[in-house]
Amino acid sequence: MAAYDLEEQDQLEDLKAWWKQWGNTVAGIVIALSIGVVGVQGWRWWTQQQAAHASVLYDAVSAAARANDAAKAKDAMSQLADKYGGTGYAPRAALIVAAQLFENGDAAGAKAQLAWVIDKSSEDELKQIARLRLAGILLDEKQYDEALRVLDAKHDQAFAGVYADMRGDVLAAAGRAEEARNEYQTALAQLDPKSAYRNLVQLKLDALPAEAGSATAATPPPAAAPAPAAPAQAAPPAAPAPGPAKTTGTAPK
Repeated sequence: MAAYDLEEQDQLEDLKAWWKQWGNTVAGIVIALSIGVVGVQGWRWWTQQQAAHASVLYDAVSAAARANDAAKAKDAMSQLADKYGGTGYAPRAALIVAAQLFENGDAAGAKAQLAWVIDKSSEDELKQIARLRLAGILLDEKQYDEALRVLDAKHDQAFAGVYADMRGDVLAAAGRAEEARNEYQTALAQLDPKSAYRNLVQLKLDALPAEAGSATAATPPPAAAPAPAAPAQAAPPAAPAPGPAKTTGTAPK
C-alpha cells in the first residue's frame, strides 16, 4: 500500500512539473480557442441581424418601385447603402432603383446608382450587370466613347455575347459600321443559336450598311467599238453596150 502511494506521488510530481513547464501555453491555447468560438458565434449573429434589417429595407425599395414611388425608393435605398451596404441586398436594390429612375427620366440618378454598384458590390456578376446597363444609358446620351470604355472592363465568359452586342450597338450609333459588324458577329458566335435574343442580334447585323465594294452593282463592260467596214469591192466593169452588127462581105447590089 505504501509502495502504491509512492508511485502515485511520483505521478503527481511529474504532472506538477509538466504543468509548470507547459501550463501557461495550454491555458493560452484554451483561452484563444474559446475566444475564437465566441467570436465566430458573435459574427454569425451580427451578420444575421444585418441581413434581417437589410431585407426589410430591400422589401421597401421593391414595394416603392412597384408603386412607382421614386422618392420612397431612393430614401429606402439611401438607408440601405448607409447602414447595410456590405450586404447582398444593397447592390440588388440599387439596380432596381436605377431602372426606376431611368424610366422616370432621371438618367443622372440612375447612373449614380449603377456607379455605386460597380464601386461597392463584392459580387462580380452584379458589377457586370451594372456596367452593361450604364453603357446603355451612355449610348442613349450619345456618349459613345465613354460607353465603350465602360464595356472594356473585364467580364466573365457568360457575359461575352451581351457585351459584344452592346458594343455593336454603340459602334453602329457612332457610324462605325464595320467595327459594329465585327462585334455583332462575335455576339452571334457566343449566344445560344436557339435563343430569340440571338435572332435580334442577327437582325441588327443584317440592317448594317453593306461592306464597301461587296454590294456594288456590276458595271457593264464598255460596248465594243464597231469593226471597221470592209472596203467595198470594185464592181466588175459593165459589159459594153451592143453596137451595130458588123457586116461581112459586100452588100448586094
